[in-house]
Amino acid sequence: MNYLRAVLNSDQKNEKIHLQDLVKIGKKLNKNTTTYEKELEKLASNNQPIQKIDKVQKIDKIKKIEPLKKEPEYKNSTYNIDNVFVKDNQIIIDFKHYLKKDYIKFIEEKRGNKYLDIFDFNGRFKDASPTVLKMNGVDRIKIFQYKYRKIRIELIHRKNLKTIYIIGKKRIIIKVLDIKESKSNVTAVKTLLNKNKVIVIDSGHGGKDSGAVGDKKRYEKNTVFAVSKYLYNDLKKRGYRVYLTRNKDRFIQVKNRTVLANRKKADIFISIHANAAPKSVRAKARGIETYFLSPARSARAKRVAALENSSDMNAMSNNSQNTFLTILNQSKITSSQKLGIDVQQHLLYSARKKYKDVVDGGVREGPFWVLVGAQMPSILIEIGYITHKEEGRRLFVKSYQKTLAKGIADGIDAYFAKNQ
Repeated sequence: MNYLRAVLNSDQKNEKIHLQDLVKIGKKLNKNTTTYEKELEKLASNNQPIQKIDKVQKIDKIKKIEPLKKEPEYKNSTYNIDNVFVKDNQIIIDFKHYLKKDYIKFIEEKRGNKYLDIFDFNGRFKDASPTVLKMNGVDRIKIFQYKYRKIRIELIHRKNLKTIYIIGKKRIIIKVLDIKESKSNVTAVKTLLNKNKVIVIDSGHGGKDSGAVGDKKRYEKNTVFAVSKYLYNDLKKRGYRVYLTRNKDRFIQVKNRTVLANRKKADIFISIHANAAPKSVRAKARGIETYFLSPARSARAKRVAALENSSDMNAMSNNSQNTFLTILNQSKITSSQKLGIDVQQHLLYSARKKYKDVVDGGVREGPFWVLVGAQMPSILIEIGYITHKEEGRRLFVKSYQKTLAKGIADGIDAYFAKNQ
């Protein structure tokens, strides 16, 4: 745990100390410590030149690196948007520089009997006037230079469109959901893009482990299994190769849940759960939360992790638990966080289409043992509080379960679109 904190805080001094301890402990336990030894070598090589560089050398190094950033290109160039085009149900905007989250603004309007989805971008596009954008299933798309440094794209349709946008490094994708069009080409393209992506879905608990229990003996294991099956079918239709850790009501030890994912060389691992709250706060505790693996930074994360870990970890001593948590692939932490952000955003968007009062519990870090063994980006999703009277009831409504599954699938699409 201390080692992971040092990594996340960029504390190289303590990182080195804890790595040396890990190597010693690993060798005593006859474990492979090659990864940790390599990290020690990297730290040693990184630290050596820092001691030799004086102030003049630091200034020179900054001057050499600065041209690699493309900010000057935007500031000095008249046009910063390189291309805008339509591909299937997506409008793709390519920029000449790296993007920030505030580069896009979204507005919805109704003019007469037409609905408008309006997207404003920071920038200029040389070919805005001659560019024609057409998409099957959308009545009209307009693109024009709205202000000197503001390009506008309007999607105009007789019905209210469902649109989302994805911000990549140098690309923004506007995606239109649920439009009526010729699906053969779209399906073929999606299948081609997704056929090499492998996803493993883990339904929390099962068998003798019912998980959390809500009103009227509503068991967590049942609702998360239902959502997992809907997610499985949705992702299969999108062309992904998908596997379930369990296809019926059976118990699987936490430490064995990632075995399938590693064996199938999965690209991502998704574990689905439902949250629970103590009696004192059950009336208020609600919302969707997404977690990625790391030592817990808050009492809330520790509480949630304790509930999900309890089925398989009670027999372990505190020392064993700390050792178990420490042995993880630190390079996947950032990727897991990105996956969590995309899934949380789209899951909320989908859920709020059905129930506007769904609470955003955020993307958090926590010590979930089920994620430790995964050799790929992995997250744990709490789809709602089973102990909340209204939210617990919703979790067993079939249409809402499908809605949640679709939101997770859209988030997965977004993650792969930005991290090809």
